[in-house]
Amino acid sequence: MKIIPLQEGSFTIDKTKLFVPFDIQKDDLQKRSTGSLLVEVQPFVVVTSEDVLLLDTGLGFEKDGMLQVHKNLMDAGINPSEVTKVLMSHLHKDHAGGISKSPPPPFRRGNSGDYELTFPKATYYIQEKEYEFAMEKGPPSYIPEELECLKNAANVKWLNGNGVIDGYIRYEVTGAHSPFHQVFWIVDGGETIFFGGDDAPQLQQMKNKFVAKYDYDGKKCMELRQQWWKKGNEEHWQFLFYHDIKTPLFLGS
Repeated sequence: MKIIPLQEGSFTIDKTKLFVPFDIQKDDLQKRSTGSLLVEVQPFVVVTSEDVLLLDTGLGFEKDGMLQVHKNLMDAGINPSEVTKVLMSHLHKDHAGGISKSPPPPFRRGNSGDYELTFPKATYYIQEKEYEFAMEKGPPSYIPEELECLKNAANVKWLNGNGVIDGYIRYEVTGAHSPFHQVFWIVDGGETIFFGGDDAPQLQQMKNKFVAKYDYDGKKCMELRQQWWKKGNEEHWQFLFYHDIKTPLFLGS
């Protein structure tokens, strides 16, 4: 399998839930607000023998007049129309901002009905209860107007609980980082890729016992990371870390 991190840049985030760009060469973390976390934002594209998979969709920001996730795909030699499946760990805005886009004027009218899916030829796989929770909870973590177009879209596959997609992609609801967060195992050609979304966002959190206040169930997150880390090293999983600046990929040993 071919794995490509689609890096959108480094950001700090504090209790306001705003993602503020951070230049690791020039900026000083100590000058950001108290409690600011430094993170990378990076969806992944995984090319298997059957599919072109997109794992989460990024912030939804634009770069050079183009949706950044589209530009990053094209820079990697992949046309966005080639993506066959979009696997969503959860719908927080830094993971789901690139799910949809608003068309340019004069078609934009300033309401949620303007938004359209950014990968209309792909099938989106989303936990139905995560969507319901997102629409109910709303800001600052979720942006309902960007998600509403999912509701009646023919290419959205609503998931309920755990299961397997096409015989080789396993998903499991953890309810750890968010109430209906899910993680994925992709098994193809003797390889196993693990994508833990925000349950397992950075390498150091796998290696150390760490309970985060920002998680829905921080203790469960920590316990799951310990389990995944042990098994992943035993079975040589390829770990994908969405928020890790230095180590987006790590092969278990």
